[in-house]
This record gives sequence, C-alpha cells and structure tokens, in this order.
Amino acid sequence: MEGLAPDAVVELETEPDALDRLLETAPEKPAVFLIRPQEGAPYLGRTASLRRRLRRLLAERAQPGRLLYLRPLARRIEYRLTASQLETHLTLYAWARREFPENYASLIRLRMPPYVKLILSNRFPRCQITTRLSAARALYYGPFRTRASAEQFQSRFLDLFQLRRCEEDLDPSPQHPGCIYGEMNLCLRPCQAAVTEEEYQSEVRRVMEFLATDGRSLTTTVIQARDRLSEELNFEEAARQHRFLEKIEETLKLRDELARDVERLHGVAVTRAATPTTVVLWFVVAGVWQEPRTFPLQPQDGRSISLDHRLRELVGSLVVQKTAVRARQEHLALLARWYYSSFRDGEWIPFDSLEAIPYRRVVNAVSRVARGESKKEDTPG
Repeated sequence: MEGLAPDAVVELETEPDALDRLLETAPEKPAVFLIRPQEGAPYLGRTASLRRRLRRLLAERAQPGRLLYLRPLARRIEYRLTASQLETHLTLYAWARREFPENYASLIRLRMPPYVKLILSNRFPRCQITTRLSAARALYYGPFRTRASAEQFQSRFLDLFQLRRCEEDLDPSPQHPGCIYGEMNLCLRPCQAAVTEEEYQSEVRRVMEFLATDGRSLTTTVIQARDRLSEELNFEEAARQHRFLEKIEETLKLRDELARDVERLHGVAVTRAATPTTVVLWFVVAGVWQEPRTFPLQPQDGRSISLDHRLRELVGSLVVQKTAVRARQEHLALLARWYYSSFRDGEWIPFDSLEAIPYRRVVNAVSRVARGESKKEDTPG
C-alpha cells in the first residue's frame, strides 16, 4: 500500500542533533513508527502519543526499570501519524509486511476469520468451514465474526437445499449405505447414485446463486410461487411456500454483517483524517483494500462543486488493484478485525459494484465523519 508511506524520516547519522529535536517536537498524536538500527531488525510499534513513546525508548539516559532502551542503537526513525484505528492497523500491516516478510502476520497478531467454503473443485461439491483462501475453484462466503456463527449459518442454509454434507470422496453406487440426511430428504444422495452428476450440479448452481445474491435468488422464486398459488386458490400450498419463505428469512438473519461472496465484497470505509473537514476513503473491491484517498469537504481549487459530483469523479479515477490469494486473505482479515471490533471508528458503506455505489449514503457518511458524528453501525446494502 504505497499510500501509507511515512510522514517523516529522521536520519540520525547525518544530523547529530536530530534526535533531541525530534523528542521535543514530535506530535503528541497516534502514530505508527519504526526505529531502524545500524544492524539487525528494526523496532516497529504503534502508539497513542508519538512524543511520549519516543521519549521512553530514546531518552538521553535509560530510565530505571526500563528493559527496552534503543538510543545507542537507533540510526533512522520513520513515523506516520494516524487519524483512525483503521489507518493504524493498515499502516502497521503494510510496514510489518515490508520489514518482516517471514513472520509479519504473527508479529501483528493477524487472525484469519472463518468462511463458508463451497468446494467446486470436487466432483460432487460440498461445503466446509475454513479460515484460508486458496486458488482452487471455490466460492467463499464471509468473513464471519466467529467459527461458531459460520457453522450456525452453514447448518441452517444447507437445510434449504439438498447438498451433501459428508466429507468423503464419493464413488456413487446403489450399494452405498447413505446417511441420515438422505433419509430426511435433505440430500440428493449422490453417493447412492440416486441422481446423475448433472442433476447434482444443478443443485450446486442454486446454492451458488443463493450465496452470490445474498439469498435473493431463492426468496424471489418462493415469493412468486406463493403469490401464484394464492391466485390459483391453492391456499394450502401457498401457506407451505410462506413457511419456507420465513425459514429463508430466519436463515439470512444469521449472517454476520460482512458476510457475502468475497468476489462481491465491495465497500468503502469513511474515517477521519488528520486535517480538519477532511476524511479518508478506504475502498475495498472484491475483498482487496485499495490505495486510500483523502477527500476534503471543500475542493482545494475553490470550485463550487457538490460532494456527490466530486465523489463520482474520485470513483471514476480509481485504478482497481488486485492481489495474490494470500494478500487478499490478509486484507479480508484486516477488514474483519476493524469492522467486528469494539474500537471500530468511522463508517462502512457496502455496495454491489463500483457502478452501483449508493452515493447519497456515502455523502452523508462523509459529512457525519467530518463533523465527528459518525454512527457505529451500518447495515449491508
């Protein structure tokens, strides 16, 4: 993330007095900082007060009881002031990944969130809970807050379909003993060759459409069937369809707020910036963080242009960046860490695509965040 470069770099070897000046003038603001020694690994940290933290680590004399004293070793200091928790975590991730390529994830304690994975590479696809993305053919639905919430959603949504729940590699045969789900008509029983591979794939496509559309594909079909049956005065079947619709709606309520097909996980986080009446827009496209964009409420060139129009211009200038599977997995983990945390600041506005951004909602969020009135919760769009 090139947009997370340091605000300042202090070279201590070429400027002997630079350290003392820094300890006197460093802002008393939140920051991510890096102290680089002549040899060995640098010290990377974050702090709520840059000046106070640097004075502890780099004071002229070591303080009694302090186990960490870096003044004799320090040769270069970099820091970036951060105006939000999201900026702090993304900066810390970007710098740790650059400086510690072997163990940066454990260094910043980056926990991978769980997903419901539809394994498409299998001859007879099935679902499982996973915390890892891979390049193999699959649909990932998430991220969820916890494994328990992912398991609960998976169990309930599979009740709406007849996808298999066994984990074995199937070799269909009429002599296969089957399982309880087949007996309960909750599985098409491909293990017993009760359906053809093409028929099973048809059910898989229904599951994919359900997850990709956040349930709309199934709810629309059921509503149409219920209304048609009512018009035909077949009230018993219409009532059965209505009960099924209620079951679908109850299942969808079990989704955590961020959970969706990660290929369609798009949104923008709006957080405050260091400059007053300015915000930072952090776009996520297909689960990948894009370069941050600073967005002042008033145009710097003095033009009288609405926020909506300027926002559309900004979106039109975005160059969407893609990453490798591992990096996207980490980007999603950072999004889940921020969104599901108690320290979340700013606002999150989800959208279906860059062409379908709800500009009015984003403009309202920009105004609230700039005034310091951002609301904690937002609902998926």
